[in-house]
Amino acid sequence: MPRVYLSLGSNIGDRKAYLRAAIKILEAHGGIDLIKISSVYETEPEGYVNQRKFYNIVTEIEANLSPAELLGVCHFIEDILGRKRQVKWGPRVIDVDILLYGEEEVREPGIIIPHPEVLKRAFILVPLLEISPEKRTPSGVPIREFLDESLSQRAIRIGNLKD
Repeated sequence: MPRVYLSLGSNIGDRKAYLRAAIKILEAHGGIDLIKISSVYETEPEGYVNQRKFYNIVTEIEANLSPAELLGVCHFIEDILGRKRQVKWGPRVIDVDILLYGEEEVREPGIIIPHPEVLKRAFILVPLLEISPEKRTPSGVPIREFLDESLSQRAIRIGNLKD
């Protein structure tokens, strides 16, 4: 099974509770084995900035699912937890994105892996490097090399999901 990295974020309501709920759904899925969960990081919103700060985590999983099937699980989690897609980059109870799927590069309608923002955003890079410090892109470039480029956004560690 490929090692897959997911980004989860929330900025509405009890942000940690939504992250915990998303993790529980992932853990209950028969085709997914949860390997690691990063600390929780607080970040400023991107794009549409007139909103609450986000709580973000990255998870490492093994998935016995195709990229398209896993994307369906991500959308199911968002739907079941009540995500409304009203404003691009707007507030959300939960956002679940596939960052990396093994060493694969996927370009299909509705799915691009690696995630286009994986190398540009501190809220992705910092927690990803916490749980997988030697991780590389599918082309072999160490992800750590991109961290300096994302420093316009700060990711502040605020604890873990158990806190």
